Amino acid sequence: MYAVIKTGGKQYKVSAGEKLRVEQLALEVGAEVVIDQVLAVGSGEQLSIGAPLVSGATVSATVLSHGRGDKVRIFKMRRRKHYQKRQGHRQNYTELFIGKIASELGSVSADAPATAAQA
Repeated sequence: MYAVIKTGGKQYKVSAGEKLRVEQLALEVGAEVVIDQVLAVGSGEQLSIGAPLVSGATVSATVLSHGRGDKVRIFKMRRRKHYQKRQGHRQNYTELFIGKIASELGSVSADAPATAAQA
């Protein structure tokens, strides 16, 4: 079973048990978040598409960590004008563990993620 969710202005295809990096969320590490902006849910041959959202469908996730992405280098130049500008950017992210997908097609859950603290 999979779901297409919307968070941080982007859409992600997720399934239970996978890790996902999304735009930074203002939540503590270990907090449970329920994403109710589900655009589509699929299970085998069945597909439920919302208009714009699937009613009653939710995705539960656990916050694993916060971090910053790789540096993106921006370089602007105007030829023959002696103009050069260098800039860098690192985007903040939140890593989520998708624990449960619930909809009218059914429900799928995954075991808790194995973290470094447990191992």
